[in-house]
This record gives sequence, structure tokens and C-alpha cells, in this order.
Amino acid sequence: MSASLYGSTAAQFVRGLKNLSALLEKGAAWAQENGKSEEEVLNTRLAADMYPLARQVQITSDMSKGAIARLAGVAAPAMEDNEVTFADLQERIAKTLRFIESVKPEQLEGDESREIVVKGKNHELKFTAHSYVTTFAVPNFYFHVTTAYNILRHLGVNIGKFDFIGQI
Repeated sequence: MSASLYGSTAAQFVRGLKNLSALLEKGAAWAQENGKSEEEVLNTRLAADMYPLARQVQITSDMSKGAIARLAGVAAPAMEDNEVTFADLQERIAKTLRFIESVKPEQLEGDESREIVVKGKNHELKFTAHSYVTTFAVPNFYFHVTTAYNILRHLGVNIGKFDFIGQI
């Protein structure tokens, strides 16, 4: 039995975005309790060549809404990547969730071998729908959620595995 594209993407993205939102709530509370500015926390990165926390959240949003849009054959909502506060990032997550939840499961189903094209600035990646989900969209989504989690944990925010996994 194969997993549905909806279950492999939208359902996981919704859960992951809600967990990310909860992580950011804890990060905001920690910053306030510890006298850290939002700017300082949101600009924290694990390494010089990695994106800061705010950008990790933006990319998580972009990966999930982009994947759902490509698989459903609809346009993803445009977002400006101008979030500078925890509240801004929470609103971005909420907008992303509203978009994903507006797409019906049957819009994602169909031929798993159909072509999905991802256009970058200087390149174009071609996948089947199945390989796009399993080798690109879902791994990238979790990479950026995990990196956001790790930044917060590195700062000292009291979060753990079950904060990342969420309610079971």
C-alpha cells in the first residue's frame, strides 16, 4: 500500500508548522524572560554560512506552500520575506496553514509519475511527483524545521524532543 500524496505532504506540513509555531512561542517567551531582543534571537544562526532563525521559518513556509501548490496545480500565495518579529513569523505560519488547509486532499492525488519542475535562479530541477515529495520537498521542510528547533535549543530555550514531535 502506498502513502497518499496528501498524507505524505499536507498532513505532515500542517503538523510540522503547528509544532514550529509552538516552538516560536516558547522562543519568544524565553527571549522576554532573559532580556534578549527579538532581533537578536531571530538573527541567530548555528554557523556563519547558515541562515538565521527567521529565514529558517520563511523557508519552511516556502517549502510547504510551494510543494502543495505544485502538487495541486495551483498558485502558492506570495509572501515578501519581510518578517522581523515573532508575531510576523506567527502570521506567516498562519497564512501558510490557511493555504495548505484550503487545498483538498483529492487535489493532490493523481499520477505520482507526473513531472514536477522546480525553477531556481540559475537552474531547473525535474522530478516525478513521488520523487519530488520523498527526495526534495519533505526532507527540505524537515531540515528547516529542525534547524529552527536547533537554533532555539542552542540559545537555551527549554524545548525538547516532544516539542519538536508535538502532540501524539
